Amino acid sequence: MGDCGQVVGSRRGLLRSALAGSLLMPAILHELLAEEDPLAPRAPHFAPRAKSVIFLFMSGGVSHVDSFDPKPLLTANHGKSITLDHPETKNRPGYEKLFLKRPQWAFRPRGKSGIEVSDLFPHVAECVDDLAVVRSLYSDHSNHYNATLGMHTGSFNFARPSLGAWVSYGLGSPNRNLPSFVTIAPKTPYAGSQVWASDFLPGSHQGTLVVPGPEPMRNVRPRVPVALQRQELDALAALNRDHLKSHENDPALAALILTFQTAFGRQTEAPEAVDLSGESDETLKLYGLPRGGTNGFAWQCLVARRLTERGVRFIELIDSGSSNNWDAHGDMIAQHAPLAKNVDQAIAGLLIDLKRRGLLDETLVVWTTEFGRTPFNNSADAKGREHHPWAFSSWLAGAGVRPGIAHGSTDEHGVRVAEKPVHVHDFHATILHLLGLDHKRLTFRHAGRDFRLTDVSGRVVNEILA
Repeated sequence: MGDCGQVVGSRRGLLRSALAGSLLMPAILHELLAEEDPLAPRAPHFAPRAKSVIFLFMSGGVSHVDSFDPKPLLTANHGKSITLDHPETKNRPGYEKLFLKRPQWAFRPRGKSGIEVSDLFPHVAECVDDLAVVRSLYSDHSNHYNATLGMHTGSFNFARPSLGAWVSYGLGSPNRNLPSFVTIAPKTPYAGSQVWASDFLPGSHQGTLVVPGPEPMRNVRPRVPVALQRQELDALAALNRDHLKSHENDPALAALILTFQTAFGRQTEAPEAVDLSGESDETLKLYGLPRGGTNGFAWQCLVARRLTERGVRFIELIDSGSSNNWDAHGDMIAQHAPLAKNVDQAIAGLLIDLKRRGLLDETLVVWTTEFGRTPFNNSADAKGREHHPWAFSSWLAGAGVRPGIAHGSTDEHGVRVAEKPVHVHDFHATILHLLGLDHKRLTFRHAGRDFRLTDVSGRVVNEILA
């Protein structure tokens, strides 16, 4: 039992030893053994295109008309008044008279595909031939909390399991020494920890939070030599076995024994996965990360690649929290420009690095936000934009995604979806489909009904699939 592989490989035997001599009923014993490893790899519903997901979430609401949705008429008609005929605008102060606001960054055709991307994301624009840009997303809510909750859980008003937790539940993990679901975030986002929570799914599918800095995964490194810790763990297991004999119907105690074994293996591999000291200067430069740097989106992206290599199933990167984010009410240039600079090169570096390592063929990369921003404002000289759930843009790249396309469109000013609408439920259904999961079959019985990520709707957007 000296190394990690032996420890993990002997867990079933360890559980049997722990239960040996006890008076547990056979049914309870079978249940404990069956539930020993809730993260064991599971077969998908059908052949998957992707083995893992890297989910890039831009918190606060990125403006679609300043990034991936070019609107020449919005520039030509800047300052002109507009009347909106929409249920959400009735009786809302400031919506009686609105003025169109031009994009702050110029759009240009990029790559061989000629897809237009603005100068806000010059590095990502160079990778446009690998992207399927969706210009027709829409959401159900205009508040940050609700829209963020919806993009992550499919529910806009109630706590539900997050997308990453559903993926973990559906597929398990090929590496039991690392979490199946990891969220890397410098600050807590809107909707808080529900963004990576498992809610009514088993707790093992909850995301593990990694915070960029000198100690990304807290309380992982052992404080005593591994050999001594192994002796302590064996002694603890012996005590637990004795205790279990007098607590016959306590599955939580048996599960606790297994938890210690899992943690023992994780403390060895997790620190190594977030240690970038072995990365080459060329790779660090590709991401825009100085050697020794532990902050910024570049660090998050490079760690995501390393976690993907090691079998982590779902990795979410959040670029900011509930402050200093993309919520540009006051000044588009002052707020969007520095945030874009923080993520742009890093995201492009991630795509290039995955591709050259052959990982993009089996990794789905998703870039999104909770909603867009208004192509108008209540004064002609307003510098910012407001929340806009009626239409926004996202993109996907990698495994199973049709590269170099733009799907759907908004109207001439980017106010509403005009063609091929994609609801958040459709977005989720497509992500699950690429992983080999049927969103209608991936269910969990809770409170007397079968729940699923897409609730009672959702369709796979086949047009963006390769």
